[in-house]
Amino acid sequence: MLDDPAFYLAAVPALLIFGISKGGFGGGLGIVAVPMMALVISPADAAALLLPLLCLMDVIGLVNYRRHWDNDVLRSMLPGAIAGILLGSLAFGYFPERVVRLMLGLISLAFAGEYFLRGRRVTTPRPQQPLLGAFWGALAGLTSTLAHAGGPPANMYLLPLRLDKTVFVGTMVVLFATVNALKLPPYVLLGLYDADILTACLLLAPVAAVGMVAGITLHHRVDERLFYRICYGLVFGTGLKLTWDGVGF
Repeated sequence: MLDDPAFYLAAVPALLIFGISKGGFGGGLGIVAVPMMALVISPADAAALLLPLLCLMDVIGLVNYRRHWDNDVLRSMLPGAIAGILLGSLAFGYFPERVVRLMLGLISLAFAGEYFLRGRRVTTPRPQQPLLGAFWGALAGLTSTLAHAGGPPANMYLLPLRLDKTVFVGTMVVLFATVNALKLPPYVLLGLYDADILTACLLLAPVAAVGMVAGITLHHRVDERLFYRICYGLVFGTGLKLTWDGVGF
């Protein structure tokens, strides 16, 4: 893996895309990282390699977005996310990843399609609903554990709340910083790490940091209306990619 140029050709752009999305637009497009890396290494190795790098991105995000998050949203979503992580850890390697991707893809397409069909001018925030937040949090924890694909379910709950764009990204950062930290022990217990994976993590850490900083920089240059259009557009694009992967083309 470490001597294969194809690995770096896949891993470097995957990390940059993940970092830019995670740092500036809530992480929705980051789901492309595992499929991109899985072109050259196994999906399990791709997931294992990404997790420490995501934790590094989380630290950068927490420093930048400190005090810019919504505690009520986190109280709603985190208990469900923890339950989802436990289920995902038990199902890792057994749960059909194609089914997960197809389900997420179809939900994402319907969610984003409704926004664009009804008109992007509809800006009335939806009130917070703790039970709904727990449900989407659980799905985010499950899919994040299986394939680092927790962004779309989290977006399902967060985007209609119409939070301030910085609070939106900050809330996503805190949510997934917690989720990713809790995923580390199960990944270690599952035996996903070896010397090559850990060495690759060290080599790619600067790329992860650059992607995250680039995302943060872009975030501060995008106005709020455009920000939400971009987010919904990313959800739609993500849905297309997940559906494509799910049906196995």
